[in-house]
Amino acid sequence: MLKCMGAQRTTFDKLQRDRAKKAKQAAKRERRQERSSDSGTDNVPEINLDGEGPLTAAELMQQVEAITRSLEAGTITLEEFEDAKAELMERVSID
Repeated sequence: MLKCMGAQRTTFDKLQRDRAKKAKQAAKRERRQERSSDSGTDNVPEINLDGEGPLTAAELMQQVEAITRSLEAGTITLEEFEDAKAELMERVSID
């Protein structure tokens, strides 16, 4: 009885693809951080989570975009992003 060794090769190929994908993501992240550090933080809107009361849809979108840009720029961690997003969602008014 002969067993086909093809399954192991597929796993190795997948591992190589995953490594290449992660390397590409890391390179893209570094380029993005370099670009944002070159341009400075002048264009990053201020994140205001201290407000009280409900947010309008436009205000919510502005705040979510701001924290997303901060996450992508590396100025906040994923945990801080999730916490800020949760705080914003708590302030959304449901009509």
